[in-house]
Amino acid sequence: MSRVILEVKDLTTKYVTRFREDIYAVDHVSFKVEEGKSLGIAGESGCGKSTLALSLMGYYFPPLHYTSGEIIIDGRNITGMAPDDVRKSILGKEIAYIPQAAMNALNPTRKVIHLIEDVVRAHDPTAKKKEIYEMARDSFEVLGLPAEVLQKYPVELSGGMKQRTVIAISVILGPKVLIADEPSSALDVTSQKMVIKMLRNLMELGYIKAMIFITHELPLLYNVTDEIMVMYAGQLVELADAKQAVFDPLHPYSKGLMGSIIVPEEGLRNVKLTAIPGVPPNLKNPPAGCRFAERCKFVRPECRGISVPLATPSVGRSYRCILSEEELREYYQNGH
Repeated sequence: MSRVILEVKDLTTKYVTRFREDIYAVDHVSFKVEEGKSLGIAGESGCGKSTLALSLMGYYFPPLHYTSGEIIIDGRNITGMAPDDVRKSILGKEIAYIPQAAMNALNPTRKVIHLIEDVVRAHDPTAKKKEIYEMARDSFEVLGLPAEVLQKYPVELSGGMKQRTVIAISVILGPKVLIADEPSSALDVTSQKMVIKMLRNLMELGYIKAMIFITHELPLLYNVTDEIMVMYAGQLVELADAKQAVFDPLHPYSKGLMGSIIVPEEGLRNVKLTAIPGVPPNLKNPPAGCRFAERCKFVRPECRGISVPLATPSVGRSYRCILSEEELREYYQNGH
C-alpha cells in the first residue's frame, strides 16, 4: 500500500455573507489521496468543488472561513498555521492550485520568465536570475513546452499554450499535491488532450506525487483519475474507483449525473439521456435530512429530517444514502 500524501479529516468551511449568514459550502468532508494516485471531484455548479479546492490550500480569505477538520499533507497538519507561514512554506511547495479560468491568471504585461522569477523568489529571495532561467527552461522542455515561451508575453500565446504555461508555473517548485480546477474547460478538443497528457506526465516524471482533478464532467475523470468523489450541496455523496463511479454508480445523484451526459465509452453510448429534476438546496438553510431528497425519485419519508451517514458496501467505496446497495441496484435494473 502506498503512503498517504494528502488526508482530509472532517473538513468544514463556510462563507459568511455581509448579512452574517453562514453558508457551509464544504460540510464534514473526509478523503485520502495516496502517492502516485489521482482523485477526481465531480458535481454540478455550486456543489462545493472549487470551495473544497480553495479550502485545501489552508489559506483563507474572507468571505471564506475555516470552521473545523484537518488537512494533512505528507504527515504535516496545515490547519491552524499562520497565513504567512502557509504562504511561505506550503503554497507552491507542498500544494499548488490551478484555478478556474487559469488562462486569465497571467499578467499580460510581463514575460513568462518574469512571472516565474516572482514565484521562485517569493520562497527563496536569494535565487539568482540565471539559476531561475535554467530551472524554468529545463522544466518547460521536459513538460513539452519550448524554451522560447519563457521570453514571450502571455498575449502572444494561444489559449492551450497559456493553460499549459500556467500548469508549468504551478509546479515549478515541485509541490507534492497539485489541484487542477477544471483545467480543460474552454479549450478545444486538441488542447484538452494536450493539457491532460501534460498532467499525466507530471505524475509519471515525479514533478508531483498526487493530483486532484476537478470537473463537472464525470466521464472525463475516467480517463484521468484513479478514484472519483462526487459532491452535492457541500457534502461527499459517493467515493469509488473511477471505473465504478462511471460505469456502476450507486448514489442516485451520481446515477443522474451519468444519465445527463453524452458518454463516448463503449457500453454507455446508447444510454438514453435523462435530466435531474429540480435544483440544489439553498445552503443558507439546507434541509435536515438527505440534501438530494427533493430531487430523488427513490425518496422515502425517512430520508427527510435525519442525518444520512456514509455507507461503505466495500473497501474503498462509500455513498450517502439510506437505501442499501441491493435496493439501489434493483431500482436501476428495473429501469427506474
